[in-house]
Parts: sequence; structure tokens; C-alpha cells
Amino acid sequence: MGIHVIKMPDLGEGIAEVEVVAWHVKPGDTVKEDQVLADVMTDKATVEIPSPVNGTVTSLGGNLGEAMAVGAELIRLEVEGAGNFKGDTTAARQQTATPAPSAKAGSTAGTAEEFPPITVAQPETVVTTVTSAETAAPAQAARSAPAPAYTQGGAHTAAPSHHGRAPGEKPLAAPAVRQRAWDMGIELQYVTGSGPAGRISHADLDAFVSRGQQKAAEGDRRYAPLEGEQAMPLIGMRRKIAEKMAEAKRRIPHFTYVEEVDVTELEALRVQLNARYAGQRPKLTLLPLIMRAVVLAIRKYPSVNARFDDDANIVTTYNPVHLGIAAQTDAGLMVPVVRNAEARDPWSAAAEVARLADAARNGKALREELTGSTITITSLGALGGIVTTPVINRPEVAIVGINRIIDRPVIKDGAMVARKLMNLSSSFDHRVIDGMVAAEFIQTIRSYLECPATLFVE
Repeated sequence: MGIHVIKMPDLGEGIAEVEVVAWHVKPGDTVKEDQVLADVMTDKATVEIPSPVNGTVTSLGGNLGEAMAVGAELIRLEVEGAGNFKGDTTAARQQTATPAPSAKAGSTAGTAEEFPPITVAQPETVVTTVTSAETAAPAQAARSAPAPAYTQGGAHTAAPSHHGRAPGEKPLAAPAVRQRAWDMGIELQYVTGSGPAGRISHADLDAFVSRGQQKAAEGDRRYAPLEGEQAMPLIGMRRKIAEKMAEAKRRIPHFTYVEEVDVTELEALRVQLNARYAGQRPKLTLLPLIMRAVVLAIRKYPSVNARFDDDANIVTTYNPVHLGIAAQTDAGLMVPVVRNAEARDPWSAAAEVARLADAARNGKALREELTGSTITITSLGALGGIVTTPVINRPEVAIVGINRIIDRPVIKDGAMVARKLMNLSSSFDHRVIDGMVAAEFIQTIRSYLECPATLFVE
């Protein structure tokens, strides 16, 4: 028997270290060739590390969340034959294994990328429940004890839940009784009525209070006190997102410009185009049309299509528009990139956005599909709110935020009419983009969206 040491592989592109985000094996496990041993994360990708040989795990080289240099020892296996470890194999076999959670308990906050033949891991989330010795007993008692009831004086009392009424049956009571019950904080469905057909009287309220019977329905824990807390380590993609957001806010002096846009005609055009080309072309949302408006506005204001290297103090403006589209995935926020958006019509853009979003959510996007954007669009769809303050995708200098569409009354040609209105909430890097330029850029986008025929006229 020998020892085979598996080292952290070189994942290319100048990567010097990676983060361990999941272990799929533990000491003592038997592994086969090509079996996944661990997930490690680079700046953009979660990569699965397979075993090159059959063997038994003797030790792990790091803990979850630990940064490991390329070439560092990742794992040791006991194998048939001599192995590749030339040291003391006896000591190696007796080495105490590094504690690490199993794959089931591990956390893989993955992102979407492939490095053939290495594949991308799917994300999981682990939440560790932390309960102190002082809170453990009360928490257990709270789980086993009935929910407390409140008397008129505010004291907690326990009482049976029987009220002689079928589940879901509405309690009968006069308006004055209902008002008094409301003032006393009593829920009538828990009060037993003594009148005809179970009608509740003032005397029943008094009896209820005296018996201390105000409590939630049997098994209802809405008012039960809670104990304990949850601690979730920020590792993998979640940590990368946290670091990038903090860095962007720390280094970029953001300013946000909000403008209202009437998208009534744009929405009508979208509906008409979808009806005309149903089954022939991809279905359009408003996003591809907004993408086109952004591309056309950049032709007039190219300074927003740029990246700022603030370490070298160099602003690089780009001729092609590589449009980042912020997308929410189970692993966290990702920004797939529609390359050369200026060369795509709305249907081509719609198809590419759908493809990239699906790849990101399924963990299949390539590294080059998640990097290199020159300006970003972000939208929460129906959850877009009225106004947002989007964070710039550093090192870009601008991000365009799309808020939800709302029907509102508008005075148009002297008459009040219903129109579909939407806000654009956009942030800019004030070191590079002046307020006037930002305002004119957004107003240009607005002009295209409010007169959508101009999207197709050069």
C-alpha cells in the first residue's frame, strides 16, 4: 500500500489560489477514479476536483472556506502500489485526518461555469443552528408546552381549546359584543357561546377572561416565544458577492438618477410583435427592447460604456457593447454577458438572454459568459419596486435599473388617461460620469422607449 497526494490543480488564467467550498468525501471513505472529491471556487467559477485514482481517504488538506494555493496538498489517499508520496507512508497512514463536514452537510455556494473536463457544482446552502445552554431548555419547553393565553390583565394562562364550534365556523355575536371583544383583544373563534346556536354574549366574554381561555387554536404556534439563532458562514459565491459589493461601494462614488418613462406604446408594440411572429421568433419581453434603447443611447454617449481601472487611473471606453444582465440564481447574483449587443436585433437579444439565464441558473455558464461586461442592466421584474439604487458592477461606470410598470392616470392633451409608467433608476461612477452626461444618457433612452418606432430606424 502507498500514499497518493492530490494537489490543488492549476485552473488557468493566472489563478494563484482558490477557496474550498465543499468536501464530498471524508477520511475513511473509499473513492473511485473520477469521483468528485471537493468543490473549489475561483473568482467566477465553482469547480469540481475529481480523483485521478482509486483509494481510501486518509486526510483532507483544508477546511470549508479556507483559501488554498495552487499546488498545495488537497487530499491524501491510500492506494494500491507505491503511490506518489515518497515520505514516511506509515506515518502518513496514521496521520490524524483534518475534520471536515461530509458532502451532505457541506455548503456549495456555486456559480455557473465549466472547465472541461471539470464540471460545475450545483449550489447547496447549509444553516447551522446555534442554541446556547441557557436557551436550550426554554426552547424545548416552548416546543412542548401549549401556547400562552392572555387575560385581560396581560397574565399568561393555559386553557383548553374546546369552544364547541366546528373548524372554520364563524362565531355568532352581536356588534356590541364583537366591539368589546376587539377592545379586549379576544378572538371570538376561541370563545364558547352560551346563547342559541352558540351565540356569544357579554357574559361569555367575562367567563372567558375569568377562565383564562384566550389562546391560539390547538396546535397554533403563532404567539409562541421563539428561542435560538442561526449562524451561516459566508463562503463560496456568497462571500465573493459580499466582497465585490463592499468593494464597489467603498471605491466608487455612486450617484443615482431616476426618471419616469411612459412605456404604453412600447408595451403595445411588444404585444403586437409577439402576436405577429408567434411560433416563428422568440417571445419578446420589454428587456430586449430596452437593451436596444441602451445600445442606441451609447452611440451618443460612449463614455458610459467604459471600465475604470482606478489603480492605474485609466478609463477604457469600448466600441462594442458587452451588456451585462444581472440575474438571480440559487447560488446568488450573477451577471451573464450578452456580447456585441449592438449587433443583435430584439429577437436575437431575447434568445441570448434566455440562453444565458438558463445556463447561469443551471450551473452551466462558461467563464467567458460571466465576465467582460462594459455596462449592466438590472431588473427585478414585477418586484422591481418604484425606485432602486443599483450598485455598479465594478469596474464598469454605469448600471441601468428597470423598475416595475404601473398603470397610472396621466393628463395627456388636456384629458386624464391611463398610461403604463415605469421608472429607470440608474447609478453612475461620479469620478468618470458627470451628472449632465448621465441625465442626457437616460433622457435619450427615454426618448427611444416612448417612441418605439425609433428603435428600428437608424
